[in-house]
Amino acid sequence: MLGPIQPTDARSPVSDTGAFGAHRWLVAIRWTAAIIFVVFGIGKFVNHASELASFRLYGLPVPAALTYAIGALEIVGGLLLVGGVLVRRAALALAIDMVGAIVVSGIGKGEVISLTLAPALLTAMILVSRTAVANTALRGRLTRRLRARPGRDVI
Repeated sequence: MLGPIQPTDARSPVSDTGAFGAHRWLVAIRWTAAIIFVVFGIGKFVNHASELASFRLYGLPVPAALTYAIGALEIVGGLLLVGGVLVRRAALALAIDMVGAIVVSGIGKGEVISLTLAPALLTAMILVSRTAVANTALRGRLTRRLRARPGRDVI
């Protein structure tokens, strides 16, 4: 019977097992998904006419406003994931976004990207929301700032 996996010497550049190795993978998944969300979110503003035409084709209500709202969600959510702030909430919101993309444009219209990339991003967001690998250093700085200034809101 095999025992538990033992990590290699922490000083070794190939130390890729154990909690530290898992943490690195989770951070890599979070960052990769975040970059994808930010790029696609920016696309909804830069290529607004094309995105608006797609949203109209999907039969969504108020497509112009929804295009901007989804773009903002993807940009802000992606930036929160990169920053490690409100990770679970951002991942949940982006997971809901991906369910919508899969149902509306993937299943509804057969768009390949919504049947391939969107499910992968949905899976990543479920994983991220369940593990919530956060930037504890940033969280610590924000917590200290809030405690240092009682009665004031910090955005």
